[in-house]
Amino acid sequence: MSRLSILSVTSKVAGRGSTTDRHSFFVATKTFTRASLTSVHTSQEISMSPWVKPVCLVLVAVFMSRTTESKKDEALYCSACVAIAEELNYSISQTDPKKTIHVGGFRLKPDGSLTDKKVPLARSETYLTELLEEVCNSMSDYALYEDPDTKEKSYKRFAPRGNDGGNFPDFKNFKFDGPESSSALKFACESIVEELEDDIISLFASEAGHVAKTLCSEISGHCKSSVFQHSEL
Repeated sequence: MSRLSILSVTSKVAGRGSTTDRHSFFVATKTFTRASLTSVHTSQEISMSPWVKPVCLVLVAVFMSRTTESKKDEALYCSACVAIAEELNYSISQTDPKKTIHVGGFRLKPDGSLTDKKVPLARSETYLTELLEEVCNSMSDYALYEDPDTKEKSYKRFAPRGNDGGNFPDFKNFKFDGPESSSALKFACESIVEELEDDIISLFASEAGHVAKTLCSEISGHCKSSVFQHSEL
């Protein structure tokens, strides 16, 4: 099997996670094994044998990553998505609504005068991009929470904000599992921001209602619709 054929199979597995790709993965791996065993018989195959093992490892890594992706922790990713919406809503609420920013450059009116378009600073793409760059740092203020009635688990904010008057929530239903837990939530947050940055900016720039539901249930699918039955986000 040629190196070009191997890379072709690798590309297919990386690009899709279908049953056909998994079948191609196992076929390719089996072919690699046979090639490595027969490589000792010819000088040409001996020269190829050093790259057989690395490419096999690549195939294994790609296959495992696709399998892991399909088993995302729904509570983790749903919570991260909702937390992004909560943190952005809070940051926007703390921004002076009177502040504006010029967008789109200056335009010449028919009468020869110049005009420019202004939008609220908090709803500008520039400002929202800056907020997104920092939003995942807030995930350390969240911890795993178990609803005492339904026993459903999600990540909720436990750290009070500056204007909360020092009101701390009831910690008895929170489970603090150390830095590993907040690191996992931050990773999920960063993954969502990277994947949905344009959608997030568009939703907040247009001042859309129920942003969390639109973003986390309808667009990303990270949350079930039932999560937002009693939510104002």
